[in-house]
Amino acid sequence: MPGVRVVAVGPRMTLYAEGRRRILPPVIFGLGVLWHLLRRGRYDVVHTASFPYFSLLAAAAARPLRRFRLVVDWHEVWTRAYWREYLGEAAGRVGWAVQRICLRVPQQAFCFSRLHSGRLRELGLAGEVALLEGQYAGSLDRPEPEPAESFVVFAGRHIPEKRVTALVPAIKLAREDAPELRCQILGDGPERPRLLRLLEAERLEGVVDAPGFVQGERVERALRQALCLVLPSRREGYGLVVVEAAARGTPTVVVRDPDNAAAELVEDGQNGFVARSAAPRDLADSILAVRAAGAALRESTADWFERNAARLSLARSLEVVMSAYSAPRGAAER
Repeated sequence: MPGVRVVAVGPRMTLYAEGRRRILPPVIFGLGVLWHLLRRGRYDVVHTASFPYFSLLAAAAARPLRRFRLVVDWHEVWTRAYWREYLGEAAGRVGWAVQRICLRVPQQAFCFSRLHSGRLRELGLAGEVALLEGQYAGSLDRPEPEPAESFVVFAGRHIPEKRVTALVPAIKLAREDAPELRCQILGDGPERPRLLRLLEAERLEGVVDAPGFVQGERVERALRQALCLVLPSRREGYGLVVVEAAARGTPTVVVRDPDNAAAELVEDGQNGFVARSAAPRDLADSILAVRAAGAALRESTADWFERNAARLSLARSLEVVMSAYSAPRGAAER
């Protein structure tokens, strides 16, 4: 891409072990970022993601010498309890401490949900927080919904936090009232073997299709034709796929959970439903509610997208980012 230079600062490494992120790759990457910034760091702005933290700490260490503005994307802010659950008591305590150190670094922060921007402020971020709700790069025109077919779709990485296996008992239960209902589970990840075993045990291989990774054309077709998107995640920093579904007039079912920012993108009865939990009965009831609402819900989903398209557009977020690059520095950044 003209004007863009890609610099490798570390070797290719395996990122996951037993479904969890390894510690060594982000440490090596952080050291590579530090070395690059110290040697060639003549930048006006360094814009980094908060996670996996070591690159942010590297930028903070190099800034006194290089005097650049530091801008940080905080996709998620984890609670102390979630750190312990994810990494265990000892490692979780370390992860929480590293996150707190990163919060103390003077910076301009960007968040993508009200949930996580609120957490940044509560934890005392050393800098300003701006909300970037716009991540969608497609057409902003009101969609013309297609008639729904009798299947629901999941599209995403198969990791424990996405709770993809929760769809299996929910579909089985929903089919008691809607025997024509089917499901497409698109994507791959460490939970896929468990998903396939569950489908075999429940004898749903002909009802639930789980092809793994597929071409973008199939994802597009599924999002456009599905009765609804179902995203039973317990943890989402944003939930772009919800907007992508709404941009096609397709409603979404999400789950109310303390760490799930995707629930901010669904208004009950307008562009889908927020299930009370990922329990089979709650998910099944929400899917059946979409079915009962019929074409009217697809039209209101298209209306919802039209009302919110400008706010949710990537172009709007880029305007905010560019403005932040050139704004006068706050006291915390000096």
